[in-house]
Amino acid sequence: MPQERLSMRKVREILRLRAQGLSHRAIGASCGLGAGTVCDYLGRLRSAGLSWPLPDGLTDDELDRRLFPPSPPSGTARPLPDWNRVTHELRRKGVTLLLLWEEYHAQHPTGYGYSRYCDLYREFTSASDPRMRQVHKAGEKLFVDYAGQTMPVVDPSTGEIRQAQIFVATLGASDHTFTEATWSQTLEDWIGSHVRAFEYFGGVPQIVVPDNLKSGVKSACYYEPDLNPTYLEMAQHYGVAIIPARVRKPRDKAKVENHVLAIERRVLAPLRDRRFLSLAELNDAIAERLQQLSDRPFQKMPTTRRQLFEQIDAPALRPLPDDPYVFARWTKARVSIDYHIAVEQAYYSVPYTLIKKQVDVRITARIVEVLHDGKRVASHPRSFRAGNYSTVAEHMPKAHQAYVQWEPHRLIRWAAQTGPFTANLVAQILERFVHPQQGYRACLGLIRLDKAYGPQRLEAACAKALAAGAISYRSVHSILRNKIDTLPQDEEQMTLPLPEHPNIRGANYYA
Repeated sequence: MPQERLSMRKVREILRLRAQGLSHRAIGASCGLGAGTVCDYLGRLRSAGLSWPLPDGLTDDELDRRLFPPSPPSGTARPLPDWNRVTHELRRKGVTLLLLWEEYHAQHPTGYGYSRYCDLYREFTSASDPRMRQVHKAGEKLFVDYAGQTMPVVDPSTGEIRQAQIFVATLGASDHTFTEATWSQTLEDWIGSHVRAFEYFGGVPQIVVPDNLKSGVKSACYYEPDLNPTYLEMAQHYGVAIIPARVRKPRDKAKVENHVLAIERRVLAPLRDRRFLSLAELNDAIAERLQQLSDRPFQKMPTTRRQLFEQIDAPALRPLPDDPYVFARWTKARVSIDYHIAVEQAYYSVPYTLIKKQVDVRITARIVEVLHDGKRVASHPRSFRAGNYSTVAEHMPKAHQAYVQWEPHRLIRWAAQTGPFTANLVAQILERFVHPQQGYRACLGLIRLDKAYGPQRLEAACAKALAAGAISYRSVHSILRNKIDTLPQDEEQMTLPLPEHPNIRGANYYA
């Protein structure tokens, strides 16, 4: 009840503004009241069966009596609702306190009004088990986290002990829990555990609430946490929203933290003396203990987590998609002048119009996809061989032949300004590739060594590399880095003749 009654004029204004669709906060700002006071008076108006416009002839005194009816004579006991049942019903989809009060009022017309009903329920939840303070809707939220405790797994061949991480996922309404062991908390294991949790529950919730783990959340901002692109893609695949727990707000994830404790006590602790030789063996043991926990009755309710799940959460979960999410990592790359991007030491072509632009790269176990401005511009089978080039002819410019003839000539001409050995090495690098453009990256890197080490040392290093048959940028860079080019060299090696090549014209050409 408000500490001081409002004037009936202001009460009428509250009801009028509410009829126009304004929120409690907006009405309070208009009338100079707190949102809680507005909520209380609107509850009293509903309890009194009043709506806008008010009946003609309703005086302020009559309005005041209907909002604040006299208390029943002492000794008259009003029936008290079954608050445990109320808490259980609130978890079901679409059920509100107003609906439950209306059902209560239909059975007990002389019972409590709506405002007092709400006050009594808040008092009940405050005095009850803390997990009852947050009412979770059926199928709404799945809380996920890792347990602080790990489980040792012994390698049978070496005897090495490796600690397995424990993933925990708990549905808010029924407390039904999934848990499994993984080798790490890296992104791939994090995503895989989510996929297996959805399959375990047989459906998808509306919201997933993770902790601010780096695998899922790139930056833990209080207001706008930045999700990992792979985590976001998985959420879009399943149609769920990711709402990370706020930083330093433990109540946001109290549900899963309570169940992490239950998992540690009821699942992991009984397994503490067992010796596991594989992750699969550990997960089999965890699944057995988890089933026992799911079928164990609650201490304060005559039901189990599995029964609550079947009654409340399971019907409200959305169906799984036809295919499970395929794990993919995301990265960014800059398109080189050879219209290829580098991904894990392999090279993939993109349309030449994207040269020097930044693109997004999606990497799965089999495919490398390239996207620009949200649109897929290239797709290649993934290569696991370092230095391999994957080139699509359609990605080359239309005037491909003229482009091929002109660009090697330009690179060799640049190299010849340093010296004949540098030009010779550039020419041989270009000859190694089916498409000369695939060697542009190495040639440009070679020419740029001039700035770091000077033309004389670069020319000497190229001579050393040619003499050794080491035709690559890496070899020349290694020679310079280790100062091998400063060591004495036979005169015969220093006068190594230039090979025959249509793009090499000799020193006189540049005079």
